[in-house]
Amino acid sequence: MSTERFKVFRACSLGDKYGIMIFETHAHFDDDAFSEDLEEVLAQARGAGVTQVVNIASDVRSIDRCLALTERYAQETDNHPAFLCALGIHPTECGELTEEILRDIEEKAKAQRVVAVGEIGLDYYWDTPEREKQRKWFIRQLEMAMELDKPVVIHSREAAEETFRILEEHYHGTGVIHCYSYSAEMAKEYVKHGWFIGVGGVVTYRNARKLKETVEQVPLSQIVLETDCPYLSPTPHRGKRNSSANLPLVAEEIARIRGITAEEVCSITYDNACRLYRI
Repeated sequence: MSTERFKVFRACSLGDKYGIMIFETHAHFDDDAFSEDLEEVLAQARGAGVTQVVNIASDVRSIDRCLALTERYAQETDNHPAFLCALGIHPTECGELTEEILRDIEEKAKAQRVVAVGEIGLDYYWDTPEREKQRKWFIRQLEMAMELDKPVVIHSREAAEETFRILEEHYHGTGVIHCYSYSAEMAKEYVKHGWFIGVGGVVTYRNARKLKETVEQVPLSQIVLETDCPYLSPTPHRGKRNSSANLPLVAEEIARIRGITAEEVCSITYDNACRLYRI
């Protein structure tokens, strides 16, 4: 992507305020929460300055739905962002995985607009399916990512040490730690290895002390913006359906923490996202 693309001014709400574009690195627009008004929601996101979205698969059903979205919205317009996608199975959904299904996902992930494997990882908060099965399919999908030479999108909840260990032992690459929730010290360790830290609406919550410390202490060059929509809406929309149109609120909070402008946050994180997804 040329540097000129970053300088383009668009007449949108964030553009009117900052003259910049936003890269949404983690969305779930294939979710049923958007089944009735997707076009309207995407137009709102485009109006907020979002020009690029990576839609992330989570279960077997979502694989083809994500691919369909990337085909339908392949090119950015005034009414919607351009879409890319990541294909993988979320740890809480890996109970349905088989080697046959994984081979099918690997074939589909060879498509040009599939930019990562994800979201994959460990979730010991819900703790289902059993941890042994989660670890097995996490490692197998990391192996798939290496075969495909693609970065990974990592989901890790209440599994900090084991996630880090598995990545150290079984994956020779980088990616993003999505919805980062651990300490600033651990984030710095990830950053040393070239990983990106995904920051979304949680950073706006009053009680998000660890994430605010992380944003303050890690290099801005390793932070990317995300929503995880329809989940985790930022303040003042907490508890409501989230969408990429809320990303300016995330950028503004990061800017406040860092003591810089939201324009700088949007520009730098856009560049970061392009490096993450090799665009």
